[in-house]
Amino acid sequence: MSIIDQIIAGDVRATARLLRDIDDQVPSIYPLLKELYPHTGKAYVIGLTGSPGVGKSTLVDQLATRFRQEGLTVGILAVDPTSPFSGGAILGDRIRMQRHFLDPGVFIRSLATRGHFGGLTRSTNDMINVMDAMGKDIILVETVGVGQDEVEVANSAHTTLLVTIPGMGDEVQAIKAGIMEIGSIFVVNKADREGSRKTVRELRNLIELGLRRKEDTTWEPLIVQTEALKGVGIEDLYQAIMKHRAYLFDNENGQLDSILMKRARSQLIEILRDEALKAILGRMEAQGMSLEDLSRRIRNKESDPYTIVHEVLERELK
Repeated sequence: MSIIDQIIAGDVRATARLLRDIDDQVPSIYPLLKELYPHTGKAYVIGLTGSPGVGKSTLVDQLATRFRQEGLTVGILAVDPTSPFSGGAILGDRIRMQRHFLDPGVFIRSLATRGHFGGLTRSTNDMINVMDAMGKDIILVETVGVGQDEVEVANSAHTTLLVTIPGMGDEVQAIKAGIMEIGSIFVVNKADREGSRKTVRELRNLIELGLRRKEDTTWEPLIVQTEALKGVGIEDLYQAIMKHRAYLFDNENGQLDSILMKRARSQLIEILRDEALKAILGRMEAQGMSLEDLSRRIRNKESDPYTIVHEVLERELK
């Protein structure tokens, strides 16, 4: 069997090898990704985002268990912080998901951010597609937890869970602006803490304010309180996800098509940006123009980054 056939058949080793090569950006992956792409589009993708320490990994663990109770297969992509020493992922998420290791219906992959901002890595969408083609029914994507600008997950997921906890100081500060606008469901985890009701109240006010601004949607984000470590509220969260899924698959509102278009556009721009940059840098190196030399010109104030970029682009566009 070819590696494509093995992955479509759900072979764990073949999938793991390809995911490793995707993370390392091995050039040979692109023909394989092209062949796999027609086999994607069946999985339901759920993204979890929020500040570090709010319990995203524990929620992923509990949700995986709940979906498995329904007989659904689960893929988990956990984006971990990058080790400053090895450059690899600090595998904190895997430690919290140990009970799923021996379950053949669950596939877990951790990957390092490697300096990429936005909560995900540039490999995440490709890995989602591979797990989709592998046959996973549900794919849970946990972001690294970078704060208010962690909005990329909304371009990869059908349902986005924004996780927060009481007692973070100014709760509104932790969930405002861009990140506030991407949540399909808001999860107040560690709800046994003091201030849980206050957090829920503030979330409701922010949701109402957001709905007034966005009159193009009929979905009102739900708020669910959980205690993930104890399994409290997980059933409510599962039902909320199913409610949002039913909303998306209601063809009358057109929201599913809108999400799929957003995902396609985001992935297209990401690949175009990366490939264009690689091509430009490759030609610059072939012409004896190194980034080191250009950086030194900027450092010595012989030029500025704007002028140099415009010079490079003008030459490339010709």
